[in-house]
Amino acid sequence: MREQDTIPSGIARRFRGFLPVVVDVETAGFDAQRHALLEIAAVIIRQRPDGLLEPASTLACHVLPFVDSELDPRALAFNGIDPHHPFRDAVSEQDALERILTPIRKAVKSTGCNRAILVGHNAHFDLGFIKAAVERTGYKRNPFHAFSVFDTVTLGGLMFGQTVLAKASKAAGLRWLHSEAHSAVYDAEQTARLFCAVVNRWRELDPERYWERNSEVLAGVTKDSD
Repeated sequence: MREQDTIPSGIARRFRGFLPVVVDVETAGFDAQRHALLEIAAVIIRQRPDGLLEPASTLACHVLPFVDSELDPRALAFNGIDPHHPFRDAVSEQDALERILTPIRKAVKSTGCNRAILVGHNAHFDLGFIKAAVERTGYKRNPFHAFSVFDTVTLGGLMFGQTVLAKASKAAGLRWLHSEAHSAVYDAEQTARLFCAVVNRWRELDPERYWERNSEVLAGVTKDSD
């Protein structure tokens, strides 16, 4: 066996070299090119020795609207963010990406993974805003896959028949506080718990555990061509 074909272990083995990282963003609208990114939260997923997944600590920061960005009053009313509040302790998009993406990049390396994969509720929305900020700032080392995601809308619908985050969380037996919803930290942490609940339950239900049995196939993880 060649060195690059070494059989992966742990979470790298479970997801073909992808490290799941849950991300939630709060924004001033729906258009990643025009509307401001206001808050980012990320939760790296780790694997316990018994093979079950759990959320690690949360990374988060408030973000200053980029120059000439638009602020949709309807979006601000929905998420309750005042972009100009003096106590937001917001940082530039460049600094925000450094604070969030640098620890993720280190986690990718330390777990033997090749790339992070964004997990989110309506995940392409969050990925779109991250990619837009990366493009605006010229950030060079984005650890996330360019287009692949794990979406808990789909996973929640499959496992629990619920696609709304609050309803899927309750169906999974998780607490849900409406007063905390629509903050990036709370939504990211709840999405992380939901993702882990789905994957862990699937592990219990699936005696085949294809990802554990087929080590030879999974050894191709280090040559990911996606």
